[in-house]
Amino acid sequence: MNPMRRRLAASATAVALAVTLAACSSSTETGDARSAGASSQASVATHNDADTQFAQLMIVHHQGAIEMAELAVDRASSPEVKALAQRIQAAQGPEIDLMTGWLDAWGEDTGHDMGMDGMDMGGMDMDGMSQSDVMGELDALEGTEFDRAFLERMVAHHRGAIEMSEHEKADGSNPDAMALAGTIIDAQTAEITEMQNLLGGL
Repeated sequence: MNPMRRRLAASATAVALAVTLAACSSSTETGDARSAGASSQASVATHNDADTQFAQLMIVHHQGAIEMAELAVDRASSPEVKALAQRIQAAQGPEIDLMTGWLDAWGEDTGHDMGMDGMDMGGMDMDGMSQSDVMGELDALEGTEFDRAFLERMVAHHRGAIEMSEHEKADGSNPDAMALAGTIIDAQTAEITEMQNLLGGL
């Protein structure tokens, strides 16, 4: 074979090898992407009745906390109570959006219209008072009396959220929902301590 033909043959071999490697790489990457997508879809779909109930009821529970917090931002006399109320709003609003997204992905009702009153679930009342009872009580108070009542009711409200989250950690199956339950337990336990300290200073 003359030098020219040898160079042409070598070039053709190199091109063929490059095409083969590119095809293998593309096939592997596509397979990996499909596998990751399937794994992600499986994770989204994996849930049980405890996960569904946790998300539905916690959405409503958070809505109640936000309603109370909005009133405290406007009505509280203590800057510390106002700041706490603002943090509650800032934390629980995005969690409602997160849980709503899960329920949509699971094909479950979101629970937004379930309402707080009359729900047969531990932790959904505050020292025996319904959400509407508490809002009526708070709406009639001002100054330090408002601050004290808000803190006392929100402590009870947080304890209810912790109880619901403990049920989820014990009975749930969705890893994201169980992780959120753990986050709620940690955050709201810390806020209970903060509120008890604020009550001690009133």
